[in-house]
Amino acid sequence: MAEPWQPACDKRYLRLRAQILADIRRFFADREVLEVETPLLCRATGTDPLLDFFSTTLHSPPRNSTLFLQTSPEFAMKRLLAAGSGSIYQICKAFRNGESGRSHNPEFTILEWYRVGFSLQDLMDEVSELLQGLLSSAFEVLGVRQVSYQRIFGETTGLDPLAFDKQAYRLFAQAAGFPEAVDLCGDEHGLWLDFVFSHCVQPAMAAGTLYLVHDYPAIQSSLARIHPGDDRVAERFEVFANGMELGNGFFELSDVAEQEARFDREIAYRRAHGLAAVEKDDLLLDALRAGLPDCSGIALGLDRLLMIAGKCRGIDEVLAFPLRKA
Repeated sequence: MAEPWQPACDKRYLRLRAQILADIRRFFADREVLEVETPLLCRATGTDPLLDFFSTTLHSPPRNSTLFLQTSPEFAMKRLLAAGSGSIYQICKAFRNGESGRSHNPEFTILEWYRVGFSLQDLMDEVSELLQGLLSSAFEVLGVRQVSYQRIFGETTGLDPLAFDKQAYRLFAQAAGFPEAVDLCGDEHGLWLDFVFSHCVQPAMAAGTLYLVHDYPAIQSSLARIHPGDDRVAERFEVFANGMELGNGFFELSDVAEQEARFDREIAYRRAHGLAAVEKDDLLLDALRAGLPDCSGIALGLDRLLMIAGKCRGIDEVLAFPLRKA
């Protein structure tokens, strides 16, 4: 039996992690994408109501201030982009409170990159190329399917995710064996989409296939630009392997007025639902005012990627010291 001080994962996964990190750095070096570092402890954090955060107090007499561990390095990286960095990537830790389980650890490793001048399609193609290389040893053949959110949601459920019919969603949930969704989701279209997608659509994804699900409903636009040809959807995609989400990509929103309005709506939602209070990141807004170049970006969870590459059932198998051993 392993002693409590010993790592949780087998040393072969330490070597696999090191190999994957080396392969990622080689991939971006070949494409002349600059590796950067940004602070993980900042004076502001994201406003997304679906994400909780860790905060701490900076003791700096005569006054103290609150600092936040970042849920992703996105805001600081966008400040670099606005300053003219060109295409960049970062491998770092990120922190999300309240997220523990088979595929979650509150502290995790993230790969985030931004490609200046890339369309969302360009980025999806690059993501496919990177992941096919990193996961080649785990699958004899790794298929790739690029599919719209509306199509895959409809194929699996018969529901239209772009037109909210509460009664249709209620009937579906009851027939599918998820009656609890009726009370959990209520009248909120976004909650229904999250629930149905995670409980019904993701489990139906074929093993051995990368899914790049694009054109998310506009109500889930987050930090993505609304599609210029269809205001029902956002220029956003997520990538899945074996039904597990690996990453979330956007054609990045550069309109400062729209970004500030989204921050305000999310802050109001947090206040109305008793969630932890946050303030807008004024430094990000200033960077957007200065001018964010047209770019697409994505954040990938590297620990989950290691789970797929190592054919592991839980995230603890690929972490040297998960929270229970930290």
